Amino acid sequence: MSKIIAKTAVCLALLAVLLMIPISRLFGQAISSQSGTPPRPVGTEATAPAYDIVSIKPNKSDSGNISVNTNDDSYSATNVSLKMLLEHAYDIKEDLVSGLPGWANSARFDVKAKIVEPDAEVLKKLSRKQRRSMIQQLLMDRFQLKAHTETKVLPLYEMVLVKDGPKFKESAPEGSPEDKSPNGVGRGGVTVYNTELTAHAVSLAILANMLGDRLHRTVADKTGLTGKYDLLLEWAPEDDQDASSESSAAPFFTALQEQLGLKLQPSKGPVDTLVVDHVEMPSAD
Repeated sequence: MSKIIAKTAVCLALLAVLLMIPISRLFGQAISSQSGTPPRPVGTEATAPAYDIVSIKPNKSDSGNISVNTNDDSYSATNVSLKMLLEHAYDIKEDLVSGLPGWANSARFDVKAKIVEPDAEVLKKLSRKQRRSMIQQLLMDRFQLKAHTETKVLPLYEMVLVKDGPKFKESAPEGSPEDKSPNGVGRGGVTVYNTELTAHAVSLAILANMLGDRLHRTVADKTGLTGKYDLLLEWAPEDDQDASSESSAAPFFTALQEQLGLKLQPSKGPVDTLVVDHVEMPSAD
């Protein structure tokens, strides 16, 4: 089976950062602004620090290589579009962002941001929401971004357990002799190589987010399981129509049921979307 294809590599670069972010806010209780809930302006966390030095330069390389790195006192993103930055900053899937001009997806940028004289103890205590807020403020300052969220009722999948229950085990406590990393994946990590998924000590909410990225539709975790789990999943390539193929893997939805004991049920529900009201090309350094 072929390994890492270019498209998967691009997604994983962003995914490495996204996995740090809770996704529960995607499944809010409010029903669409069209059903009576007014649009909610997007703001930043009041207690989050701001980057002191920010550099944003056009990237004309036409390269498919993308990198995103977040440290306590710095942030860097190479060869990214504004749309990618929004996905990261607001923890949202690309198909849930609207109101962007064409260049927001086509123009690429190199972004570097840093805090001068950082307070290490304060930065270590920042929540993931606060760290996202720092990127949001960067976009507001340099791209003149103005946006709001609207909750809409959209098609989604509900991830539920099959009758036989889960076919995976809860991860061993961190640091215990039984805490073994499958295929070299660190705790809280997920790797996807084409049609193989390996996860170590992750919540099913993270798995739901992963599946949503692959299926281009929100996946809501309805299993009721709240632990951290080790997961292994392999499925057949979608374009593999050759009956004589050496692969014995099942189609994706079937593999999910047979190997993990999970089922995706089509449904509809409230999903937060991001509406961009105004944005400009970034100001010069």
